[in-house]
Amino acid sequence: MNQNISSLPHKVIGVAVIWNDKEQILIDRRRQEGAMGGLWEFPGGKIEPGETVKECIKREIDEELAIDIEIGEHLITIDHSYTDLRVTLTVHECRHLKRVPQPLECDEIRWVNIEQLEQFDFPAANFQIIKALQQKVVNCKQLTT
Repeated sequence: MNQNISSLPHKVIGVAVIWNDKEQILIDRRRQEGAMGGLWEFPGGKIEPGETVKECIKREIDEELAIDIEIGEHLITIDHSYTDLRVTLTVHECRHLKRVPQPLECDEIRWVNIEQLEQFDFPAANFQIIKALQQKVVNCKQLTT
């Protein structure tokens, strides 16, 4: 029996693709005991009532990783339905400013190059983020050649 998409719980999530000065991206591994446990993700979290996407991202990154970031341009918005949940991910590229990332709400964190992203297991919705990042890199290289 298929569940109607409109009856699924819906979470609206602000997501950060955080770049450092070495052009690496910060990813974190979800806690094993939670939903999609053990998978890697781009950090972020649920947007609270009355909160903007950018406010959400800043708050979540501070709570989850204890770092300061600068929020940059919007990269992509993704609507994705899992079997038990519908998510809308609003993704912004961000720049790491200060403090060392701490795995406060996750099992592990890593700085990786864009080429390394495909080596990690991400939730299905995140593959569109990776594709958008890869396409952006291709477009930037074409502009510089």
